[in-house]
Amino acid sequence: MRDISVEINPLGDSAITITFGDEIHEHIHQQINQFLHIFRKSKIAGIIEFVPAYTSVAIFYNPMLIPYSQLEQKVFSIYQSAMETPKIEAIVYRIPVYYGGETGPDLPFIAEYSHSTEQEVIDLHANREYLIHMIGFVPGFPYLGGLPQKLAAPRLEKPRTKIAAGSVGIGGQQTGIYPAEVPSGWRIIGITPLLLFNINNKKPSLLSSGNYVSFLPIEYEEYLSIKEQLAANKYEVVTYKKGG
Repeated sequence: MRDISVEINPLGDSAITITFGDEIHEHIHQQINQFLHIFRKSKIAGIIEFVPAYTSVAIFYNPMLIPYSQLEQKVFSIYQSAMETPKIEAIVYRIPVYYGGETGPDLPFIAEYSHSTEQEVIDLHANREYLIHMIGFVPGFPYLGGLPQKLAAPRLEKPRTKIAAGSVGIGGQQTGIYPAEVPSGWRIIGITPLLLFNINNKKPSLLSSGNYVSFLPIEYEEYLSIKEQLAANKYEVVTYKKGG
């Protein structure tokens, strides 16, 4: 392959991967986001789908409509254009979270493990901007980068069979929000009233990779109030431009 800062390789006989680096880093993710911005607009015939990850993008295609060699050239050309494109403006979503209580049962553990008070954990976890690296695991689940090292904690030895939709958890050096009732081995520290995934919406996933999340601590009464507003379609998620 060419001497470039990315690697482009076949993945089986009907997929291609473009790898931007070998470490999880915000700069790498920005390159991926720039690439996908142009790739989506290119509308290459034969493309089935593409799947971004922390440091790479897998592109699945129909080899009967476009051969690998041609797709490789197009992918490299798009990469070159992406690196010359001005940085895309990102959006920060303000996610209200009720920390602790019955819906945040592991907050005391995180406090003890990090040698902090529960309030210190909340203050450290909230009011910072987490990069959404990708959406996966279950529809709408955001893999967030930027968790303070002090809050990193081991997963549960025995995962819970079910946690509530909206649960906010910490697993290892990551934090995330569960959009549905699913099993989980992460430490649950709070819950958001927001619905992260709705198949009936034109854009089913509230969040998208390349943007950011900032958690806003709220009291339980406000949590209930927001749920009521959402049920009545009277609540709008607060967003702002990154760096704005």
